[in-house]
Amino acid sequence: MKQYLLSVYHPEDAAPPADPEQIMRDVDAVNSELQAAGAWVFGGGLFPSSTATVVRLSGDNVLATDGPFIEGKEHIGGIWVIKAPDLDVALDWARKAARACRIPVEVRPFQEEV
Repeated sequence: MKQYLLSVYHPEDAAPPADPEQIMRDVDAVNSELQAAGAWVFGGGLFPSSTATVVRLSGDNVLATDGPFIEGKEHIGGIWVIKAPDLDVALDWARKAARACRIPVEVRPFQEEV
């Protein structure tokens, strides 16, 4: 089976959701369903992009700087890595995830190992 990355995109300055406890229950239900189906690899939420540290090469030096790599209105707020036989099945899981999170979920396949 292929592995897919489901990235949850959070708006940076959005107001908190009306019912965050319900969202967490819905996300937990998707997690349980993924696990029961054998599609779960791992997943988790991330702290805000303001907590990010970027490590980059500059000549012979490796520098660490505060903040997200790219300034933007949305950043990845959480991820799932799942196993699915094909993109259609991965998209079905992403639909469930987007309904649970109430925000966009991007689906990308991992490259095949060589």
